Amino acid sequence: MSKINLIDTGGPPPEGPPKWIYVALAAVLILGALLGFLHWKMGRDIESTQQEIAKTKEQIKTYEAQIAKASKAQKDKELLEEILRVINDLRKQKASSARVLDEVSIQKPEKLQLESMKKQGTTVGIEGIALDDETVANFMTSLRKSKLFKSVDLIVSEQIEQNKIKLKKFTLSCEITAL
Repeated sequence: MSKINLIDTGGPPPEGPPKWIYVALAAVLILGALLGFLHWKMGRDIESTQQEIAKTKEQIKTYEAQIAKASKAQKDKELLEEILRVINDLRKQKASSARVLDEVSIQKPEKLQLESMKKQGTTVGIEGIALDDETVANFMTSLRKSKLFKSVDLIVSEQIEQNKIKLKKFTLSCEITAL
């Protein structure tokens, strides 16, 4: 019968380090290379992101400057529109004042002298001197018939004397219709 020896009795030792050391060393090297690559890639990504952030900040500054210019232009536009509105209002008032003066001069009788006219909004105050009450009444009637005035009221009428002639000093308030 043959005998098989299953117990190792110390035969020749294997040559070199065991295989698991090579595998472990290869794994560590691969892991180190992988970590180095990831570190390099993340560094590039961080640098790229920081460059994008810097570019975006520059764009924001540019846009803020443009927004400031646009805002100033808008304010200038509003100011110019307000100036144009005021100019147009002044032109309308100038035209209305001229029409009022023209209408009063047309309706004024010969025996009446105007001393002053004051326009405030849609009201005109007229002061003058007439020969008698009838002349003042005729003047008021003529103004009332005019399409320019919607009401004519006598505020004051008093008798005065100039050069030994008795005259009537009067004050009228006239409401102007919309022009």
